[in-house]
Amino acid sequence: MKRQVKRLMISAAALMLVAAPAVHVDAWGNTGHRLIGVAAMRGLSDDLPAFLRTPGAIADVGELAREPDRWKGAGQPHDRERDTAHFIDFDDNGHAMTANGPHIDALPRLKSDFDTALVQAGIKIDEVGYLPYALMDAYQNLGRDFAYWRVLTAAEGREMDPGKKAWYRADRERREALILRDIGVLAHYVGDGSQPHHTSIHFNGWGDYPNPEGFTNSRRTHGVFEGEFTSRVARLDTVEAAMNQPQVSSLDLRTRTAAYLKTTLGTVIPFYRLEKAGGFNDADPRGAAFVNERLAAGASELRDLIILSWRESGTASIGWPAVKVAEVEAGAVDPWTSMIGED
Repeated sequence: MKRQVKRLMISAAALMLVAAPAVHVDAWGNTGHRLIGVAAMRGLSDDLPAFLRTPGAIADVGELAREPDRWKGAGQPHDRERDTAHFIDFDDNGHAMTANGPHIDALPRLKSDFDTALVQAGIKIDEVGYLPYALMDAYQNLGRDFAYWRVLTAAEGREMDPGKKAWYRADRERREALILRDIGVLAHYVGDGSQPHHTSIHFNGWGDYPNPEGFTNSRRTHGVFEGEFTSRVARLDTVEAAMNQPQVSSLDLRTRTAAYLKTTLGTVIPFYRLEKAGGFNDADPRGAAFVNERLAAGASELRDLIILSWRESGTASIGWPAVKVAEVEAGAVDPWTSMIGED
């Protein structure tokens, strides 16, 4: 059975199990994605723009962290192209799908190169997923947002012409709305990357693979875990307490993305062992601890990527003709033509 059909079955099962308004549940349910977004935003450092740290912005990101799940059902080609962004199926040794697939430690630079490598290995592209590339794309898009916001804010503060000043203000406000939306998209894919089933060929029960430990093959495994169970046991204070210290000294995006997903892949077998041992019964605290630790991993990574994106944006160039963000912020360049556009 193809991955997409299986995922529809997972979602349908989760809908029947979760006592909540009808939604398409996927890769953490609504509770998990909201908590990751909120916890990350609450953990941002003080050097980021103040509008990001308001209660309204924090709540907005919590809701917008669900957005890529709410895109679904738009039709083709939209659904086929976007649905596979939510996961990547690595085998137990870190190869995409099979031993012939690209390894997690050697992901090609571009998604097109990744697709080519899959085809050469005889693997169907749509069955593997491309979560690493969706995550990196969302990070880089946020960096553009931040760079434009920096320029607009600096120009608005210095501009003496009332008409230009009003335009800068309006465009800055538009950019702030885009920033929250794009943080939400990044939050979703980072959240997907913290859910064990979204990094593994064992995405809904162990599957048709050697199974010496006798792990479950229940087709309810994925949906119950990320939906009904998570909604009962996940707690914001517990997630925040489990978040690690920021790791924001430097960034190699591909290396960091691979390391993040590799850590999650390492929790797949522990998940199945815990499930077999009854750890996801409500009376057993181990299941709740596992959920909150995974949500904390997602929130920590999201917080760090937002901080890194903001800091990197100060060295960017944007607009046309291109202007350097640092030069605009220093008052050395007038960005008007670059921002308004030169037809």
